[in-house]
Parts: sequence; C-alpha cells; structure tokens
Amino acid sequence: MSGECQEPGPEEPQGGSPGSGGHSGALGSGQCPHPTTPAPWSLPRWRAYVAAGVLCYTNLLNYMNWFIIAGVLLDVQKFFHISDSSIGLLQTVFTICLLLSAPVFGYLGDRHSRKVTLSFGILLRAGAGLSSSFISPRYSWLFFLSRGVMGAGTASYSTIAPTILGDLFVRDQRTRVLAIFYIFIPVGSGLGYVLGSAVKALTGSWHWALRIMPCLEAVALILLITLVPDPPRGAAEKQRLVAPGALRSSWWEDVRYLGRNWSFVWSTLGVTAMAFVTGALGFWAPKFLFEARVVHGLQPPCLKQPCDSKDSLIFGALTVVTGIIGVVLGAEASRRYKKVNPRAEPLICASSLLAAAPCLYLALTLAPTTLLASYVFLALGELLLSCNWAVVADILLSVVVPRCRGTAEALQITVGHILGDAGSPYLIGLISSVLRARYPDSYLQRFLSLQKSFLCCAFVIALGGSCFLLTALHLERDRAEAQQPGAGMVADAGERMPHPSSHGADALEGRGTPDSEDAESQHLLPGTGASTEDY
Repeated sequence: MSGECQEPGPEEPQGGSPGSGGHSGALGSGQCPHPTTPAPWSLPRWRAYVAAGVLCYTNLLNYMNWFIIAGVLLDVQKFFHISDSSIGLLQTVFTICLLLSAPVFGYLGDRHSRKVTLSFGILLRAGAGLSSSFISPRYSWLFFLSRGVMGAGTASYSTIAPTILGDLFVRDQRTRVLAIFYIFIPVGSGLGYVLGSAVKALTGSWHWALRIMPCLEAVALILLITLVPDPPRGAAEKQRLVAPGALRSSWWEDVRYLGRNWSFVWSTLGVTAMAFVTGALGFWAPKFLFEARVVHGLQPPCLKQPCDSKDSLIFGALTVVTGIIGVVLGAEASRRYKKVNPRAEPLICASSLLAAAPCLYLALTLAPTTLLASYVFLALGELLLSCNWAVVADILLSVVVPRCRGTAEALQITVGHILGDAGSPYLIGLISSVLRARYPDSYLQRFLSLQKSFLCCAFVIALGGSCFLLTALHLERDRAEAQQPGAGMVADAGERMPHPSSHGADALEGRGTPDSEDAESQHLLPGTGASTEDY
C-alpha cells in the first residue's frame, strides 16, 4: 500500500531503524515520521453501560421490525392475494436490500461518524415501515419495495452497532456485554411475532402493527443521539492504528486482508448456515405449526381475515425464552471454557450446531404424529442455535483489527444473507409450491409439502457446524496477529505483515504487561482510572 506509514512496535524504540522491529521496513519506504501523540480518549464507566443499554434497546427494535411481518403472514398473504413462493420472496427482498447496503454502511462506519450513519438508518427504516402500512392491495409491488428499503435501514445498525461495543469494552466484559446485546436477536424476533399478532387481535387489522414500530424507533433515535458516544476505533484495546492526518488503507485492501483471515472466512460461512436456517424458521415456522394443528383437527383452516394468531404467539414465546437462555449459556460457556482452551468459541459454536441438526430434523418429522414432541425438539433446536450469537461476534472482534471491524461486520452480514436467509424463505416456499402442484390440493398435502421443503435446513445447519470446526484450526494464529500494532496493514507487494515472534506475541496478548493488566481491570476505556502513560 504505497505511501502508508507504520509505527514501530511496542518492543522497539521510537527512533529505531527500519529493520529493528520488522514493521517499518515492510513498506520499503523507511522510517515514518513520528506523529503527535493524541490525548487518551476517556469515558466514565456509567456512560459506557448507558450507551450499551441504548444500543441493546435499538437492537431489539431492529429484529422486531425484521420479523413482525411473519407474525401476520397469513393476513398479509390474503390481503395482497399472493402465493407461498411470492410471500417467501417478501423476506428475500428485505434481506437482499440489507446485504447490498451492508458494505456501504461498513465502509462509512470505518471512516466517518458512526452515530450519523446509525441515525440515518433508523430514520430510513421507520419511514419505510410507516408508509408501507397505507399501501393498497392493488400495489403489492410497492409493499415489496418498502420492505426492501427497511432492509437497507436495518443494515446500518447490524453493521455498525457491534463495533461501537467493541470499542467500549474489552475481553471478559466485552463477552458479557455482547451476550446481552445479542440476546435481543431472539427476543426481538419473538416479540415481533407477538406484537404483530397482539396488535392485529386488538385492532382487527395487521396494518397497525407497522404503525406502532415507528413510534418506538423515534424514542431510540433520541436516545442514540443524546446518550451514545462514538469512541475512537480500537480505543478499548489502546490501539491507535490510524493517527490523525495519517493515510488509511483502501476498502479493497481491507477486503484482501479479511479474505486471508481464515478464522473470519470459516466463521462467516458458519454464520451463513445459521442465517439460512433461522431465516427459514423465522418466516415459515408459524405457518407450519398452524397447518400442523389443522391436520390434527385442533384448528379450523383460515378462510378469511383475520386468521388465528395462536401459533405466532406460541412460536414467538418459544423464540424469546430459548433465545435468552441460549445466548446466556453460550456466552458463559465461552467465557469459562476459553480459560482452559483458547479455541473455545468456535468449538462451542460447532458442537451446538451439530446438536441442533438432529433436533430440527425430529421436530419436522414428528409433527404429523405428535405435536408435543415436535414443539419440544423445535425449542431445543432454537436454544442450541441461540447459543452462538454472542460467541460469533466475539470471534470476529478478536481476530479482526479494529480499523477493519465495520467492514468485517458488513462482509459477514452480506455473505450470511446472500447465501443464507436472503434466499431460504423463498427457496422453502418454492419447493413447497412445486411439491403441492404434483398432488391434488388438500390441507394434508399443503402441510406435507411444507414439511418436506423444511428438511433441507437440518443438513445445512450440520454444514455450519463443520465450518466452525475449521475456524478452530486457525483461531489462535489470527487472534495473535490481530493484536499486534499495525496488524492487517497491506504492503506495496500486497502481502500481509509478518507474523510476530513468540516473544512479541506474548507481549501483545498482554501476558505480564502493565497495559493489558490495566485494560483487563478496567474492562473498558481509559479515563475511568487509567493514566495517559498507561494508554
């Protein structure tokens, strides 16, 4: 990367020769001029926790918006007169727009104000959601378009918010905060079903569910602007990778760095498998459970609006409860296990996904004979899937340098959605429609067609477990490399910087160094007790 300067490592003198630490000479441009050392950025401890609370609340709304349509899916389908394959495309449009927008927001989040970018995303999402509630049934294409705009607004938050938490907290404290933050993925998803169903039952119209959400998001926007700071990139790790006025790597060089980070690559493929299954379950599971009860004679078929929303409420409650328990269990298991095994995070993800695959398979195959067993295995499968959300985020933050985290989040979201839940709802609906067309139409055949189309999810989630096993093979090396100053910078020849020596790696991992002990004791940014020299 021509013209880019590297500061010497912490073990070499500031005026050392280019070859002394192996960094300054890597670019072939000699010793860089020493920039003015910026004053340490400080934040009171209570402000960091308040900011985390606001981000968690906004994450709750983020996922409520995502799945609120699934809670009233039958009513939307009848209102716009669309088939299974077309209604599945509704979620596909949402996620395709999300994944196309994620790299843009990741780029902006790494280089510009993260608060401004987040605020714009919230306004975009709220405006599109409110306007979609007034669309006539003659303009179903406009409803699809509005869901796409909401997906673009959602991308800003999913991409940038975790990087702010990564710059406010460090190590064990970051694991706990991320666990709380990612609890709101299943909780928000479940409450989306519940809110959609409850508001429809109270008002008699599913449109009001989309009109309530913008009010909640207005509160989130005010709290974000007033209470959430925008810390410097890498502040929690006490890294100053990009000094004021220094040249910065391009987006393409960041992507090349991430493409050679095998822990990031394999964990992203594992996340993709999780997204495929959770997207399909989140969209189709309420309808699958409804049709299962129709087949068992426990529920009359839906012939006109409003349809019975009991299954959306049940599935929403299952998602909330299993999500809370799963995220807490996964994060706590990771925190304890990595004290004895540095590869704990990907091993926990792999084991939970490999165990979730047979649970999901049994939940689907037992539904025609016993609904109780189907619910039990479905709950177990959701619990095991939920164990991974906070752990996966911790893997990314630990193996990627701070200056690339927004881009890394964006790429993981993009790949996860384009190969995962962008197509899985549509694919499940398409397979179901094809299978139904081969046989005479009946309620039993509708149920069996949806059941068979769902079975591919069990095999996809097993593949995801295998990807996390491969992540474990590369985790320690990539984590050590990410902790060295200037890691991930690209030389003129396009190669990554050399791997640190064992002595340098030990120092950079914080074993026995005053800086790391101070960071661990504070758990968040300097200024709550750390001096300028410590920084």
